[in-house]
Amino acid sequence: MTPRLDMIGMVVSDMAASLAFYRRLGLDVPPGAEEQQHVEAVLPGGLRIAWDTEEVVRSFDPSWTRPAGDGRRDLAFLCDSPAAVDALYAELTDAGHTGHLKPWDAFWGQRYAVVLDPDGCGVSLFAPSEGAGAAAPHTP
Repeated sequence: MTPRLDMIGMVVSDMAASLAFYRRLGLDVPPGAEEQQHVEAVLPGGLRIAWDTEEVVRSFDPSWTRPAGDGRRDLAFLCDSPAAVDALYAELTDAGHTGHLKPWDAFWGQRYAVVLDPDGCGVSLFAPSEGAGAAAPHTP
């Protein structure tokens, strides 16, 4: 199976302001989500969009810094298995793309890695960890 785009992730400095903006654009964001550090909404067709605070991202990527330009977007691709995450990461980095976070077993129950696209935007690769069950959500 080919990896499929599963979620669009954004790093935000002000969760309430960001959610208010996207609600104005018609996204169905859960009530009270402003108090959370990770928020998800399902888009028509099943694609998800998520917002993470800068603090959440720094909790698992201490080297992350606020970008000077547009670098807050993170596309997340669901892979078939933890081994598929490793293989795809290797394929992309072998092709010359920059690896940002090597595959690792994340504390939220996923095999997780990040590769930078040609413009320097993070692209997450993930799969439920062995024994984690069916498609565990991307929840850094």
